[in-house]
Amino acid sequence: QVQLVESGGGLVQAGGSLRLSCAGSGSIFSINTMYWYRQAPGKQRELVAAITRGGDRNYADSVKGRFTISRDNAKNTVYLQMNSLKPEDTAVYFCNADILGSRWSGAFRSYWGQGTQVTVSS
Repeated sequence: QVQLVESGGGLVQAGGSLRLSCAGSGSIFSINTMYWYRQAPGKQRELVAAITRGGDRNYADSVKGRFTISRDNAKNTVYLQMNSLKPEDTAVYFCNADILGSRWSGAFRSYWGQGTQVTVSS
């Protein structure tokens, strides 16, 4: 079974930094685009950042210039470096990825991690 596990969340003061990781495991042959989403209490889940296997990146306007998404394909891992954190960044952060389970699989499937809490105090 394919699994994505996030780590690196925690409590930080405004202006601080955190680095989130999301590692894939199980039957993984290839991972295409990887995404970071977040969901704050009472709010809709929103896309924060995305990165293709080749390294093309996109960011939500609210985090542009502060967050950096990267990946290590050999480790099936995506990272989110978060700098200059604001209280509005407080949310559960979720990893999402399009994964091909084996060389014989015909299509990629979307998988989600369990989420990691990020809390930014004012």
